[in-house]
Amino acid sequence: MTPPLIYVLNGPNLNLLGLRQPEIYGATTLDDVEALCAETAEDLNLAIDFRQTNGEGELISWIHEARAAAAGIIINPAGYSHTSVAVMDALLASDLPVIEVHITNIHKREAFRHHSYVSHVATGVICGLGPGGYALALRAMAGILSQGEDDA
Repeated sequence: MTPPLIYVLNGPNLNLLGLRQPEIYGATTLDDVEALCAETAEDLNLAIDFRQTNGEGELISWIHEARAAAAGIIINPAGYSHTSVAVMDALLASDLPVIEVHITNIHKREAFRHHSYVSHVATGVICGLGPGGYALALRAMAGILSQGEDDA
């Protein structure tokens, strides 16, 4: 049986992870996060499609693509969390389980980061646990998908 495919989508500036503000985001690179996700997914019998973009339109197109191709979405929308109704609407239209991930605790940062449009449509939110939050999100997604199988 083919493992369920999970889109792991990353928004703007995450390509600079490990370089940009390491005192906030740490030294882990996005390549390190992708390797962690691949290893975790294999352990959980999931497949992943791991992507990063700095463009809102491209992120939305990937969410639309996921609707037909994936069993779920894990997304770190980065700055789009706080600004993009369009990303929120695309996730809502996906009809997929969505887990929002943030490396930092957005609620301990600047006030404008406390609100996330994505959180309004996410099945769950993981923030403040560093890059390991992605592995937790994959574990949570595996649980969500297995519950769906039990309901069938």
